[in-house]
Amino acid sequence: MKVSFHGAAREVTGSCHRLEFLDAEGKSHAILFDCGMFQGEHMCGNKNMTPFGFDAKEIEAVFISHPHADHTGRLPKLVKEGFRGSIYMVEPCVGLAKLVLEDAHHIMMEEAQKCGSSVLYELKDLDEAFQQVKSVAYHEHIELAPGVTIVFHEAGHVLGSSYISLEAEGKRVVFSGDIGNDDVPILPETELLTRADVVICESTYGHREHEPMNTRGDKLREAIQDIIKQRGVLMIPAFSIERTQELLYEINKLLLGELRTNLPIFLDSPMAIKATALYRHFKNFLKFDESILKDPDKDFFSFPNLRETLTVPESKSINDVVPPKIIIAGSGMMSGGRIMHHLIRYLPYKQNRLLIIGYQAQGTIGRRLYEGAKSVRIFGEDVDVHAQVSAIGAFSAHADMNKLTRWLRPEDGEIPQKIFLVHGDPEAKEVFATHLRHQLQTEVIVPEYQSSHQC
Repeated sequence: MKVSFHGAAREVTGSCHRLEFLDAEGKSHAILFDCGMFQGEHMCGNKNMTPFGFDAKEIEAVFISHPHADHTGRLPKLVKEGFRGSIYMVEPCVGLAKLVLEDAHHIMMEEAQKCGSSVLYELKDLDEAFQQVKSVAYHEHIELAPGVTIVFHEAGHVLGSSYISLEAEGKRVVFSGDIGNDDVPILPETELLTRADVVICESTYGHREHEPMNTRGDKLREAIQDIIKQRGVLMIPAFSIERTQELLYEINKLLLGELRTNLPIFLDSPMAIKATALYRHFKNFLKFDESILKDPDKDFFSFPNLRETLTVPESKSINDVVPPKIIIAGSGMMSGGRIMHHLIRYLPYKQNRLLIIGYQAQGTIGRRLYEGAKSVRIFGEDVDVHAQVSAIGAFSAHADMNKLTRWLRPEDGEIPQKIFLVHGDPEAKEVFATHLRHQLQTEVIVPEYQSSHQC
């Protein structure tokens, strides 16, 4: 059995891992765990255009952990290059993944016009990819070949997120996808790892511990109260899937509780608006920390102050509303989307605030702002930064060092023989690798891009 790493190796984005194995009859097979996009300042950057490092036609199936673009974004490219196998994902993931890829294509088209490059895929490739999708249930046993079984397990990261186990050649290989944070108020807990010989594990926050979850409501309330006092604009760049819904849930709780205000709040993201509708549709997959029936409108994702600006004219009309106001917009890493226009308009003024609630990849404007940049370049324009920039780590959708370490101790008591660390900055991986070698006394490998290893 052999695994090779074609993305998210010594970096965070581009999750794509190829697994080769034999079935019970000795026949060779090749599958992928995820097929994600490399994300940075430009979605039309060269790295997404580079060859996969394998023949797409030889891949039999792809197993998708969750809908985020860095885990799904190159699926249409894979199809464009000849992949004709099945793409497996759990039911709620299907609609969300399609939203993500349609939005990514829209942004790529805009970026391509600006930078003169070609787009990664066409809409026909996207449509063809979803014709190859097979919806599966959690814990359903997928018999890929004689003696080969794949199962999806709840990861607690976003709606429709999974970690995936594969059994072949007498071994159990587990791919973490993205493991969710502890005590997320709208999602089930991450399922325990029952048994694993080899784990391909994410390490986004493997080098640190998160703030306590109960601090995020207090910090959000303080930010809102501060912006009301200063009569400014609170900009919150948020990932359309999960982070936006958790944010709406927290604001709703604040407005029902001690924070009584008519402050206008804008959800300025077509994808987030559509994704929230899917969250409502798949509410049976969610797990709220309070009874939804206690809410007067039976809906944790809406409230009287909230205005959804789906169209471009509606988005532009936000400018006519006198502060104080809150604007929630994508993209979460500030690498595109409507948030960019708000940054240009509001970053130069000290009464405003940018509140970061998600991971910011290296190379993104979000990362530079998080690290204290005094000026950023957006759409060819230098924008001075005088607005306050702050962050709430407790909104992270990723597990931290402690959660990942606990998860990597299977219930059967047998520590995995090999752990491959992916999906993290190099420094995070190295810190986490050292920690795991000490705590678990097992082999921990930080693979290079395009490298192959025996399992």
